[in-house]
Amino acid sequence: MSATDLDTLETAQRDFVVVVPLVTLVVFLVLIPLLRSLVAPLLLMTANVLSFAAALGVGTLVFDHVLGLPGADPVVPLFAFVFLVALGIDYSIFLMSRAREETLAHGHREGILRALTVTGGVITSAGVVLAATFAALAVIPLLFLLQLAFLVAFGVLVDALLVRTLLVPALSLDAGPRLWWPGRAARIR
Repeated sequence: MSATDLDTLETAQRDFVVVVPLVTLVVFLVLIPLLRSLVAPLLLMTANVLSFAAALGVGTLVFDHVLGLPGADPVVPLFAFVFLVALGIDYSIFLMSRAREETLAHGHREGILRALTVTGGVITSAGVVLAATFAALAVIPLLFLLQLAFLVAFGVLVDALLVRTLLVPALSLDAGPRLWWPGRAARIR
């Protein structure tokens, strides 16, 4: 490994360790006043990080064992994290802000189900379109863009098709009105 490669790797690792917690914290702090809750943002950030981890894990398997590509460009995980958190939180805000409104009007369970019904098709459609758009970057003959395109496209599909349509609503229903603690919606059954 050359000195330049070593410097790039060390810088990318340091940036990942610094930027990931910082982005996670900033997004969490933005979600608190938006959703008027501490529990819902925690649930959403946890789902987002798990979604990223799934995309990174599958990407590693595909790159190493299916495509036989050399190791990932050191900055790919950081770029993928930033893209996936931004896009996943966008879908989360759309779903959960609607869920909060519906909860205030119809109660927790009915509110979550109504929000999922109203936003599910839009989130799924947007996710599929966005994944296809990022997948188009894979045709550019740069390993960095191929890896980033796969991770973001796969991650967006996981997020839109599984996390926002199944995992987040199921966990929200399971949490019950505590999801909205300490806000007013936490007191609505």
